[in-house]
Amino acid sequence: MMLIRYLTQIGRYFIMLKDVFNRPVKWSAMKQLILKEIDDLIIDSLGIVCFISFFVGGVVAIQTALNLTNPLIPKYLIGFATRQSVVLEFAPTFISIIMAGKMGSFITSSIGSMRVTEQIEALEVMGVNSLNYLVFPKMIALLLYPFVIGIAMFLGVFGGYLAGVYGGFATSHEFITGIQEDFIPYHIVYAFIKTFVFAFLLSTIPSFHGYFMKGGALEVGKASTVSFVWTSVVIILMNYILTQLLLS
Repeated sequence: MMLIRYLTQIGRYFIMLKDVFNRPVKWSAMKQLILKEIDDLIIDSLGIVCFISFFVGGVVAIQTALNLTNPLIPKYLIGFATRQSVVLEFAPTFISIIMAGKMGSFITSSIGSMRVTEQIEALEVMGVNSLNYLVFPKMIALLLYPFVIGIAMFLGVFGGYLAGVYGGFATSHEFITGIQEDFIPYHIVYAFIKTFVFAFLLSTIPSFHGYFMKGGALEVGKASTVSFVWTSVVIILMNYILTQLLLS
């Protein structure tokens, strides 16, 4: 049955999480692995995150402005709507789903390739805990993921500012007033709590699909696709649950 298969996979996932922390690799080797993962997962993602955030922020501002057809509605709402959209949902959730494609596929394919070429078995033969060696550095590297989301928030609002002001939809003063209007600092806390949860999911779910894949090179591609789908589904579910818990 499909339900039994899914429950089995969920059980294996939680057992994997437990095994990640068993028999840790020496710190001298782990430090190099963490730095490599930071470069591969965080630094290499900055370009696409900055590009998407800037232009989506601009689109949000333009769409908001075009829908404010009533002259009685103040123009500062363009800045307000841009800030709320970018900070609460776009930066933490939308960027994380994009990263499920970029980071997730990279993690699954790299670990899956090691499984295909029997490098994981070689690690186990040498007495190394392969899960700790492969997954733990990714989890530590993605503790820096909120830094990426912080940049996404800033560039999203900045892109909205440029589009709103230089598109002639609002003055600079009106847009900045909108950004400051009814600002609730807790919303930033909420966004970063979500980001830490999504970072954990981005590091572990793709790792699970890569580590436990079976077959040859063709299955690596299939595992990457399945990994992206499930990571996105769990991120959206957790987004709903966290929004209910933290904002209601």
